[in-house]
Amino acid sequence: MFEEKLDALSRMMAEHMARPFPPGFRGLDIEDQDMVMLDADAYGYAAGVLEGSLSERHRAGLTRLTSVFEKVLPAIDDEYATKYYTHVRDMAVLAAEIESLHEK
Repeated sequence: MFEEKLDALSRMMAEHMARPFPPGFRGLDIEDQDMVMLDADAYGYAAGVLEGSLSERHRAGLTRLTSVFEKVLPAIDDEYATKYYTHVRDMAVLAAEIESLHEK
């Protein structure tokens, strides 16, 4: 089951990289979040989880990041961007789930 989750995260990351970044979202802040950094941070944490267990600091960052999406997603008024960032959120949530399995 753990390996299946890692495979799923790897696929999600590949899908993410294949999608174009939402037009008009470079340099945009929503709910005090830079949308480029939100995207990059989620991908970075997911990549870290694929490499192994995160440090305590990075684990806390990933947890914080997953909660940020709950504020940001409802404030996005673009259909494509909503789908894009929902995928990014799902990737971060799966990374956090995998990270919690590393701890056991």
